[in-house]
Amino acid sequence: MATGLDRLYDCIARPSSLLNSIFMSTVNMAAKMLVSVASSSKAENTEKWKLTDHLRFMVMLITWVMLWALRFLMDLFPCSLSSSPDYLLGGSSSVGPFQVAPYSSAGAEAEALSSSGSSLDLILRNSVDDDGPAVKALVKSLTHVLALLSEIPASSRKYQFTMAMADKIMEDNARHGHGALLHVNRTALASSFTRTSTLLHRCLQLQTSPSGDYGDSWHMRAIKAIPFGSYVASYVKAIAMCLNAAFSLFDTGTVRYRGRDCSGDREIMTEKLAQELLWVTNKLGCYGDVNEALVQWSLASGLASLSLTASPRVQGSIVKISAFLFGELTRKDLAIARQVKFRLLVLWIPLFCHASNGHAYPILTSFQKAEIERTMDEVISSFPARDQEVLLTNWLENYAVSVSDWPNLGLAYDRWCRSTRESCA
Repeated sequence: MATGLDRLYDCIARPSSLLNSIFMSTVNMAAKMLVSVASSSKAENTEKWKLTDHLRFMVMLITWVMLWALRFLMDLFPCSLSSSPDYLLGGSSSVGPFQVAPYSSAGAEAEALSSSGSSLDLILRNSVDDDGPAVKALVKSLTHVLALLSEIPASSRKYQFTMAMADKIMEDNARHGHGALLHVNRTALASSFTRTSTLLHRCLQLQTSPSGDYGDSWHMRAIKAIPFGSYVASYVKAIAMCLNAAFSLFDTGTVRYRGRDCSGDREIMTEKLAQELLWVTNKLGCYGDVNEALVQWSLASGLASLSLTASPRVQGSIVKISAFLFGELTRKDLAIARQVKFRLLVLWIPLFCHASNGHAYPILTSFQKAEIERTMDEVISSFPARDQEVLLTNWLENYAVSVSDWPNLGLAYDRWCRSTRESCA
């Protein structure tokens, strides 16, 4: 299992020998430059440095420190897929090379899918500090099963077996009715929701930008913040582009050699993850705690943006997830922060306007659409006038250019206009 779990859909977690040699040779060169400059500064009758000499020394010093920091991070975190809110916001985390292994009917069961070489180990180390050993063990066990669910290809006959096992564990926990056992279900499902939504976001990124260009990462922004950092950043970015092009050519040759269509396989995996996320969301609803899912979904701006161009089947699952979570916003027994509600509406109303079902049947029934419209109207009316203006302007911009007649928030827009006129009188 260890060799299979060391790959996230065949994720390359560690740098290649070529990348290692580039790092080490550059570090050695920078070190020699430092020694040379330091020794020359001690020599007698040394000429006064010019501005270009100072700039060259600063660039060399910054490059040396940056390479050392990157090398340290690569050794410390070989392949990180943390699901922090910053990552879910999209474009604000550092992502390394990520490759998706193609699906195949032959040998599909042998290819376990994983978020990273160490992510499953990190999940298994998670525990609830305030609970006893038995509860901790159950949390670890259920989290393990749910993690394996996303590792196994949908074409494997063990996929349904693993899903049935997770269902049985959760049903047995709920049957006892003990608060601690219900907490086991909620904790494991919340962890699975975060993990699966992160994987879904990553797969959609791969489909949109297979080269791996997701914008400036945190270390690039840090370099730019340093004096003359823009010059250094452009130099580093050029090297990264060359390396990405080389890796892309290598990957293309490998794919052709294998005779597989990676784009189609990525689409299959994205659809599988979207369906799993819908299943996890429904389970969270069954066991009465969707607060964590609401918070994570309200932070997933990157996923919301990519879902607008996703395939119809993926869009369908994401629309169902959003519709289910929207329906939870008016529950009286849930204490949902106002900013969470606001972010949910801002992020996911555009998808409702633009999503096409791509099926012979609608994604949502007429009754479900009417209920969601009623919920959105009720939630929007609870916001201050300024927030209502932002939400309704966002809705109108998307609704006016879409071919869909849903969701129609015209009544809420008219009510806001009327209240604004009355406040001016």
